[in-house]
Amino acid sequence: MPAGAPPSAARPEPVRPRTAPAGAAGPPAPAQAPAPRVRQLVLKVHGRCNLACDHCYVYRHADQGWRQRPRVMGPATVAKVADRLAAHVARHRTERIRVVLHGGEPLLAGVAAIDRTVRTLRAAMPAGTTLDVAVQTNGVLLDERFLRLFHEQRVDVGVSLDGDREANDRHRRHPDGRGSHDEVARALRLLGRPEHRPRYAGLLCTVDLANDPVRVYDSLLEFAPPRLDLLLPHGNWSHPPPGRRPGGTDTPYGDWLVAVFDRWYGQTPRRTGIRLFESLIALVLGGRSRTQALGGGATDVMTVETDGTIEGTDTLKITGEESTRTGYDVFRHSLDEALRHPSLAGRPTGPAALAPACRACPVVSACGGGLYAHRWRAGHGFRQPSVYCPDLFRLVRHVQAVVAADVDALRRRATGSGER
Repeated sequence: MPAGAPPSAARPEPVRPRTAPAGAAGPPAPAQAPAPRVRQLVLKVHGRCNLACDHCYVYRHADQGWRQRPRVMGPATVAKVADRLAAHVARHRTERIRVVLHGGEPLLAGVAAIDRTVRTLRAAMPAGTTLDVAVQTNGVLLDERFLRLFHEQRVDVGVSLDGDREANDRHRRHPDGRGSHDEVARALRLLGRPEHRPRYAGLLCTVDLANDPVRVYDSLLEFAPPRLDLLLPHGNWSHPPPGRRPGGTDTPYGDWLVAVFDRWYGQTPRRTGIRLFESLIALVLGGRSRTQALGGGATDVMTVETDGTIEGTDTLKITGEESTRTGYDVFRHSLDEALRHPSLAGRPTGPAALAPACRACPVVSACGGGLYAHRWRAGHGFRQPSVYCPDLFRLVRHVQAVVAADVDALRRRATGSGER
């Protein structure tokens, strides 16, 4: 538990509903939207890292709040998180909630602390609620001790890796400059063994234009990931990502992703799932996205830092402290109170959150404006297109064309119109 009192913040004034005068007639009340709720809680069990990745949004971007927070989330803070989460899921009758153990590097907390954390969370859950727990790690410390714990506590393991040794070690390095690929590869070979594979959730890869996209994809397949997440490097209009010229019409990231999409989509059977592409296909066919990077839906992710402060999605750290500081903490506020904040469920969503250019765009139903943090510009906030706008347009149009061609071929085959 952090030394001293929990973070200070003024409790916001409650929002009181307006009421009609007694006996007044009026139109029927409109159907209310479902109350916002947390579906995924990111728990910062350790606030430091054993790597010094130069593309990290926690340590290398505008928000440097980690410097003032304790290294480890203490038992009293974990217990309070568990109480708040239990009350939240009970109120909303949530059947399934997901907690991701995160950092920094969460494995730095040690086996005993992670074991205690997961046990505390599971013990607090009300009857009828299933708690799914995952950990996102750089893999350097992953060994048999941790894997035994993750089997016992049913914790799924996601590992970060950017490709082969050359690709990965360009960014994911130790503080002394040593690469991390060989250590992560060792961990993945261990995780991929038959006895451990049930806990293998997948790989997370950050796109780097310096790397050949197909080579990166094929190198990741060597570790047989059940799923693969491809992340665009975090940036915005004021701090653009590498190779992305704000306002330029070139599409380097779109081209990179299209190359991987074609390789992945053309494989029969497909050797892994890629959430970005699967979500995009679902959106093109009228379904829903499973990633914050597409679709423009409401956020249902909340973050709790090592000192118990409550924040929105972690990616907002790239915009500066003013976007992530909510003034709420688990010691004095419920999760429902925190959800009112603009960085959480209180922020505009859907068309209302988008720039006029986005609302008029032919691919808005699939793109959704892209990741919220990527729209930010200093002095202007979030109401402009993504800094990746041309890249997203390129990717969406390509996937639309590929899927439309396949749907048309299936339709012709079903009706026999393709036969002669």
